[in-house]
Amino acid sequence: MLKNAVFQSKFLPYWLVLPQLAVVLVFFYWPALQAVAQSFLLQDAFGLSTTFVWFENYQELLADPDYFSAILRTFVFSVLIAVSSLSLALLLAVMADRPLRGSMFYRTLLIWPYAVAPPVVGVLWIFMLNPSLGVIAHGLRAIGVDWNPLLDGNQAATLIILAAAWKQISYNFLFFLAGLQAIPGSVIEAAAIDGARPMRRFWTIVFPLLSPTIFFLIVVNIVYAFFETFGIIDTMTRGGPAKATETLVYKVYSDGLLGGNLGSSAAQSVILMGIVIALTAFQFRFVERKVNY
Repeated sequence: MLKNAVFQSKFLPYWLVLPQLAVVLVFFYWPALQAVAQSFLLQDAFGLSTTFVWFENYQELLADPDYFSAILRTFVFSVLIAVSSLSLALLLAVMADRPLRGSMFYRTLLIWPYAVAPPVVGVLWIFMLNPSLGVIAHGLRAIGVDWNPLLDGNQAATLIILAAAWKQISYNFLFFLAGLQAIPGSVIEAAAIDGARPMRRFWTIVFPLLSPTIFFLIVVNIVYAFFETFGIIDTMTRGGPAKATETLVYKVYSDGLLGGNLGSSAAQSVILMGIVIALTAFQFRFVERKVNY
């Protein structure tokens, strides 16, 4: 029999949630409000002079073709990273869900890469695919592929997508595996008795039952591609060559910290925050309709 929790003091529940609320306010809402306020200002790099310029920072951004190129590049990166990491993670989860000897060992190995920090991921992939030191780069040149991401923007973008997707596969794998194990075996056995082949069972039964997990991971992976790939880009290419890997989040960093244009950097962060909020709302409004709970 379930019992309702009764607090001796009516203020105790508020004291319990106060630390989390303080963290959210101090580290999320307060910096966001500061960015909004700073986006209306024109400041020098040392903060010695400040001028209120209204929407001039936004107007300059919207008139800059490089900014729209960064937006398009970010969307392309996000789609490719999300699709590739989700597809590979689902494939690995389906294979790991089978009754195999040593399956727990393999599952643990597949989860480990998530503990690797993004800058470390960048260093690992640079060592493998560096045109002069990388083992894989030497193999590519041996088969006639002219591999040099330091000069070729398309190759640099491919390198970023591969590294970012590899980093996220473990996270997606963990949720897909949990979702597969939550599906009742009797449902799949009944379909097998009815004569449904493995592929048909997967697409008509397993995949629809995984739709809540897939929807959650789509939202998480889009946010990851927009924000958490910064460390990988900064370590591997620093937005180059010729800004071929400069995404919105890295442009905020390069224009603000490296370029000293604090007002434009703040305006970019506000726009980036608005884009992510709009994308998340769109997914909850339209994509969630396809989810079967």
